Amino acid sequence: MITDTPAASKTTEAFSLDLSTRWQALRAAKPELRIRDAAAALGTTELELLATTVGTTARWLDHDGPALVHGLVDVGRCMALTRNDSAVSEVRGRYGGVELGPHAGQVVGDGIDLRVFMSHWRFALAVTEPDPRGGLSLRRSIHVFDGAGVAVHKVYLEAEGGDPAAWDALVAARAAATAPTLELTPAVAPPTVPDDAVDVAALRSDWDAMTDTHEFFLLLRKHRVTRPQALRLAGPDRARQVHGSSLGQVLAEASETALRLMLFIGNRGCLQVFSGTVARIKRMGPWLNVLDPDFNLHLREDHLASSWWVDKPTAFGTVRSLELFDATGNTIAMVFAKRDDRRQVEDSAWAALLGRLPALPALPALPPLPEATDGAR
Repeated sequence: MITDTPAASKTTEAFSLDLSTRWQALRAAKPELRIRDAAAALGTTELELLATTVGTTARWLDHDGPALVHGLVDVGRCMALTRNDSAVSEVRGRYGGVELGPHAGQVVGDGIDLRVFMSHWRFALAVTEPDPRGGLSLRRSIHVFDGAGVAVHKVYLEAEGGDPAAWDALVAARAAATAPTLELTPAVAPPTVPDDAVDVAALRSDWDAMTDTHEFFLLLRKHRVTRPQALRLAGPDRARQVHGSSLGQVLAEASETALRLMLFIGNRGCLQVFSGTVARIKRMGPWLNVLDPDFNLHLREDHLASSWWVDKPTAFGTVRSLELFDATGNTIAMVFAKRDDRRQVEDSAWAALLGRLPALPALPALPPLPEATDGAR
């Protein structure tokens, strides 16, 4: 997680002190402001902002990301948080089933289900601070960042079911001997080709030849296209655009019928998967929220630029998804029907639900979801 490159960034002692002072002033004026939003307001990164608390509430962890992930198995119940610019997934459970390769791996524990891309786990800090809800208890968390200083995954120890002694032992074992150099590098999108340079017939042929949904990433890389670009070129038999309100309709109907879903929220360092039913669906301003005991979703509907119903062939039948993108083509979220086994045929209720989504260009009004007073991370 820690880069050993020579110092060449703005994170000097003077900058850190100035940033800390400005953050304290901002927190005094806006105590409810979350650290990600505070960093944006102060013109810095969340990593650099959190680094100003090292020595008080935070400490640096070492560069051994795999050891950190394996160590989380022993700390008991946690809340795992993964987000991108438009959506936040919070899942409560236990880490387990850790399988890590040289570039990617997975965590399939009790409720916590992740796909991790360890090359982007560049920095990490452990934070121990007073519980913001009050009282004498402490809140323990670990924050992992990529090379641009953007948080890719966070872990919060749960008060009930978490093991503070095991957590503290893990933090002590993984504590860094020295602070890292914060030489941050902005993320660079992989090169793609324009629509008129894509062999659309070959793309569609490769699409139809898939036998597993995991082959879709290879298809994108082979044809050097983005995900929304592939959907746009695939033709309506494979992908069709639906109204931006479709996610709200999917969640509302799934909550009424107890249809089991898989909701994917991720970034370049981590993809977090929630599997199960959803119940309490609420809106607050631009945020569409799921507010269940073991799963919270917070998604900015005003960031949705396109929503797609996508069909992918597999050896065991068609797998359908709802895929959501922002204006720059970044994936905000993906929703599938839950299958207990990849060889299992998809629940027909899922295809029926997708078939009721309003397709573009028709934009029929949908019944509004109830307003909420709940906040979002």
